[in-house]
Amino acid sequence: MEPHASPGRLRRTRLALWLAVAGAAVVITINEIGYAQSRETLHVLADRYDRRLTVTRLWRQLLEAETGQRGFLLTGRESYLQPYHAALQDVERSLQRLRDLQTGDALLTPQVTNVEEGTRQKLAELATTIDLYLKGNEDQWRELLMSDIGREKMDELRKAINELFDSEDRRIQAGAGEAFGTLQRNRLEVNLLTLLALVAVLLFLRNVRRLDRAQVAHDLALRTERDRLEATVLERTAELTELTRHLQSAREDERSRLARELHDELGALLTAAKLETARLKRGLGLMAPDVAERLKQVNETLDRGIALKRRIIEDLRPSSLSNLGLVAALEIQAREFAQRAEMSVRTVLQPVSLDEDAQMTVYRLVQESLTNIAKYARASDVTVSLSQQDDQVQVGVLDNGVGFDPASIRPTAHGLLGMRYRIEAEGGRLQVDSAPGEGCQVRGWLPAAGAAD
Repeated sequence: MEPHASPGRLRRTRLALWLAVAGAAVVITINEIGYAQSRETLHVLADRYDRRLTVTRLWRQLLEAETGQRGFLLTGRESYLQPYHAALQDVERSLQRLRDLQTGDALLTPQVTNVEEGTRQKLAELATTIDLYLKGNEDQWRELLMSDIGREKMDELRKAINELFDSEDRRIQAGAGEAFGTLQRNRLEVNLLTLLALVAVLLFLRNVRRLDRAQVAHDLALRTERDRLEATVLERTAELTELTRHLQSAREDERSRLARELHDELGALLTAAKLETARLKRGLGLMAPDVAERLKQVNETLDRGIALKRRIIEDLRPSSLSNLGLVAALEIQAREFAQRAEMSVRTVLQPVSLDEDAQMTVYRLVQESLTNIAKYARASDVTVSLSQQDDQVQVGVLDNGVGFDPASIRPTAHGLLGMRYRIEAEGGRLQVDSAPGEGCQVRGWLPAAGAAD
């Protein structure tokens, strides 16, 4: 038989589930925080690398513009101005990109400004030289070209770019260190949580095993106690059954003793009174009419007393059961009940094999059922049956009266309760089938003689 999950085990399962959910939530939270920090750091590093790449591209574009300017001044060919003008446009885009990348970074603004000013000055120097050349001022542009102004501007720009690169390198290294630190912290936190979760799982499993062992021991103790209580109940039931049988036997013995005493003592007294009345009638001879009437009433009263004595004795201990057997006793009982209650009583009786106590139980069952019918049923037809099949004897009393609801029987209804106890004391069982307006059927089953053991 598969055991059901105990409430304690269900509570432990729910606790383990909540702990697992809480642990998963903590790990996910740490991972998400680490991911957000690493993502922000990578974005910052990407912007710094982009600024570095933009400045490098700006430097290359200035060199291309200067190369185009020198080629135009040396050859005078217009084709050299095309790379120069293209480089100027690229320089403007690079400067705009550089300004966009430094937005919101107060530490980077002065360095970017220095690079932009140096670039503007270099572009102005290049543009001035070309303008003098186009105007025909050869001496002036040659003098400007041969001076150190261009080199100085490039050196200043190179210095500003190097300062920007140095600052960016330091910040890139710091960002990389921060990202590495974040990853390292996340790694340590996840490892620590994993170890804590493993320890918690081990402790939980140990606690579960201990609780399971305690539950098993508790269940074993409960089963042992239940078995002991069941054995005690069976023992007490057997004792009560034996006590019931003893009380019924004592009751029947007392009834038999009382019936014998009534038969012997009261019978003798009534018989003597009857004989004395007869002697008195013969001794008086011719009597006055009123005396004769008085003697007649006394004689009738004695007859009624004798009849009452006989009926009481039969109720206490039916002589027909001892002398004629169960079937004849039930026939007589049904016939007398039909006369008293003035209703139709049919009998379907078969010879059965029952011991003396069981026969008395069947007789009392029919007697109690007929008494209840006379009191409550308001029936017009009654059937008494007795039969045997194999080792079971069945007795039944069926009426067509008003019926009742068996579930509404009060615990104080000693008639049905007494019949049930008496039947069960003999090893049998009682069944009452009834419904309002549908009559009642009382049936009892008893083990046949020789099968009771």
